[in-house]
Amino acid sequence: MRDWDDAYANSAHIPGSDKMPAQWAERAAAYRAGLKSFRPDIAYGSGERQRFDLILPEGDSKGLVVFVHGGYWMRFDKSTWTDLAEGARHHGWTVALPSYTLTPVARISDITAEMTAAIAKAASLVAGPIRLAGHSAGGHLVTRMLCDDSRLEPAVFNRIAGTLSISGLHDLRPLLKTKMNETLRMTMEEATLESAALHLPRGHSPVTAWVGGSERPEFIRQSDLFANVWTGFDVPTRLVVDPGLNHFTVIDALKDPSSPITARLIGLD
Repeated sequence: MRDWDDAYANSAHIPGSDKMPAQWAERAAAYRAGLKSFRPDIAYGSGERQRFDLILPEGDSKGLVVFVHGGYWMRFDKSTWTDLAEGARHHGWTVALPSYTLTPVARISDITAEMTAAIAKAASLVAGPIRLAGHSAGGHLVTRMLCDDSRLEPAVFNRIAGTLSISGLHDLRPLLKTKMNETLRMTMEEATLESAALHLPRGHSPVTAWVGGSERPEFIRQSDLFANVWTGFDVPTRLVVDPGLNHFTVIDALKDPSSPITARLIGLD
């Protein structure tokens, strides 16, 4: 029988991963300290973690990028990832980084609803097209915004110009077999409901599933599955397997204005 805990155990297969969270937080704090235009802790709800930060570009904004962090819906917050906004910010985009209530306090379906509210609030503050990006669990959350049961209002939904799911989770049913589910508390009903790959798309805006070539095979399978399924519903999809990158290094190039992943995020390729 397959070891599903090992299939989703990124840190166990990446040397030095125990030191990475502290390094990410230090880099993000240093980046924030150098920002000229930064609006922290904008509320999109009444909950303690229902807040997002806005990183503003120099000059006029071309539109809104929303980046949703990962951590298996159990860890991290917006403050760990601020520096990932630099690629899009450099090109004139305003970037929103939301936090959300973590499991087990919230269910995954609750977090999906929180991201709906966060995107709606950010969209009310920033004009122009919207581009969504998320890493790991964040990839799940942004693709859920595109499903047939999406609760985004048409005025917001119709502004979505593209979505980038980086190492995203699109079929949550295998996670029922992991020890993580003691914290996630998913039932089969919720895992099915929260799996974007099991939904029809609501529209036809482009979606990219981007994954590192050195990730756990299960993450490559998840990305391939999603891109394959939604292609069948006439959604312009692309699968990108970025060679040599693991689950953590795959997002680093979002900091680079000239990187292919930044170009894909803001629609330059």
